[in-house]
Amino acid sequence: MSEEYFAKNRLAARILTAVERTGNRLPDPAVLFIVLLFAVWVLSWLLSYLTFDVTDPRSGETLVINNLLSGAAMAEFLSVMVTNFSHFHSVGVVLVAMLGIGVAEHTGFIHAALRASLNVTPGQIGRAHV
Repeated sequence: MSEEYFAKNRLAARILTAVERTGNRLPDPAVLFIVLLFAVWVLSWLLSYLTFDVTDPRSGETLVINNLLSGAAMAEFLSVMVTNFSHFHSVGVVLVAMLGIGVAEHTGFIHAALRASLNVTPGQIGRAHV
């Protein structure tokens, strides 16, 4: 094989290694969600004291940033939280998929499926790294 082929593969391997290293540094998705939730709350609190000259083109009213840390906003957030999550259809699909993947991983099905798929790939592609 040519030098150019190996140079491209080395570059791709370095890029994938960098992506993996960056992904491994990220916290758990639940922690990320909570951190971003608190960031939005704090930003809404800080920006609620500013006035912007932005009007809604549909109604002509001035847009206002609501403080999500106010008592009324927190009461509304807590009272509709379960409804928001239960009616967000993507959450159900993701939870069922995570449950299925977890069962498949625990029983060893994913490992067996990966091994079986590597048995039908050409040796240059799959078996060199197993």
